Amino acid sequence: MPAPSPHSPADDTPAISDLTTLLAHMQPALNPGCYVFVTLPAGISLDARQIVASIREAEGLSVVVAEKLADELDLPIVFRAAWITLTVHSDLHAVGLTAAISKTLAQADIGCNVVAGVHHDHLFVPFELADKAMDALRRLSTYADSAILASQATEGRR
Repeated sequence: MPAPSPHSPADDTPAISDLTTLLAHMQPALNPGCYVFVTLPAGISLDARQIVASIREAEGLSVVVAEKLADELDLPIVFRAAWITLTVHSDLHAVGLTAAISKTLAQADIGCNVVAGVHHDHLFVPFELADKAMDALRRLSTYADSAILASQATEGRR
């Protein structure tokens, strides 16, 4: 079974759309385990609770599942990933979050596949680079938080 979301389904916090605030409060959380991207072969179906993410493509249903499940079903693995959840409640209309995350991880030479949920954004990075990705994301968050504090200090002097 996939790891539970770091927030409960009853999370009623308002969605944030301001980019600097999103970055400052993103609080990345590394979900335990290894996850894989696979395309389900014809005739194979999974219980929805086993699927972390999915998208229907012309070639078939692409899913992200726990590596153990893919191994048990002998599914061809395309990509092994660590799953990072940005625990901030991001607005689906927010502009620039994916770009800022992608730029930060690209500068660290880390590929990233982003999946937006209704409440949170989820990042899938190469499994062996999970710690490096977490460090880069924490640095970005600290930088954004510093920008907010600097802005508040400037406003306070007016």
